[in-house]
Amino acid sequence: MPGSVPLLRQAKLKQINMQTPLHHFKLGDIELLSGKVLPEAVLAYSTYGELSSAKDNVVLLPTFYTGDHIRNEEFFGSGRAIDPSRHFVISINMFGNGFSSSPSNSPPPMDGPHFPDITIYDNIFCQHRLLTEKFGIERIRLVTGWSMAGCQAFHWAAQFPKQVEAILPFCASARTSIHNYVFLEGVKSALTADQNWHDGHYDSPPISGLKAFGRVYAGWAFSQAFYRKELYRTLGFETVEELLQDWEADHLQWDANNLLAKLRTWQSADISANPVYDGDFQHALGATRAKTIVIACSSDLYFPPEDNEIEVRQMPNAELRTFNSPWGHCVASPGNDPEFTSFLDSAISELLENNFS
Repeated sequence: MPGSVPLLRQAKLKQINMQTPLHHFKLGDIELLSGKVLPEAVLAYSTYGELSSAKDNVVLLPTFYTGDHIRNEEFFGSGRAIDPSRHFVISINMFGNGFSSSPSNSPPPMDGPHFPDITIYDNIFCQHRLLTEKFGIERIRLVTGWSMAGCQAFHWAAQFPKQVEAILPFCASARTSIHNYVFLEGVKSALTADQNWHDGHYDSPPISGLKAFGRVYAGWAFSQAFYRKELYRTLGFETVEELLQDWEADHLQWDANNLLAKLRTWQSADISANPVYDGDFQHALGATRAKTIVIACSSDLYFPPEDNEIEVRQMPNAELRTFNSPWGHCVASPGNDPEFTSFLDSAISELLENNFS
């Protein structure tokens, strides 16, 4: 999520990985769930490792809200549970993040505020086309990811239950809760209150709005205990104000319309909101076949374990594991809590080392 990695470390990470090959899959004109058409849509993605001859070693990592293929590289590596020496890792940028089709890179008439609303259902449908048409992949060993990437993992299991063997969403949900929706309305309102917003038709970035977006978000990304224990000091910030300024600076790097396009995708997330399940959430959860481990953080303010408990009870092959930590939603950002990384890798190993076919 935004601001979870101090800007200095983000810069170093991107500098190290600038040579990561980025590929583009041209989808042509795609009809969205809304009925609108996104012309000449493109998915940007990176791959790591080699696809086995049986095509049975595929691990899919979608991206999170302000994530990209580079940030995803912190969730796997040599000696990790997901290891490119054994797995074919596909990291796919979600629509709206500036790499795949987004308000910032789409030509008229779909540029900027004219970019259509895209659901997670749309993202998964197009990701499925990439895997099947480009690589001939029919089975996915694991879909995993943090936050909105985890939401996409839930959708994969519901949209393509016969093709997904296992999922591990962490700090995520199968449907955006009402409370989560309201939180997002708050940060959106902070951004759009900027006098230079002009309903998305801005000539220059709405700087005040982007800074306000970051400041409001910082209060939700970490828990009350995180601030009470002054854990921001472990990130290199002497004061809360320094942390807030870092969140401001982080959001100044983002295109405002991109942020809001993905925010709308997040708010509409629901594995049953599509023609397959016609809004029957319980049916969608019950239709999943994938072996599922859901990881929640005890202090996550917008993906609380209580919501995951409701979801897991209705899934036939799922369990919830709650990690106790004051880091809140940002517990999952690599480097914040090394114990969480071990906790996550242990669960991933369980799923990858078992045969569910």
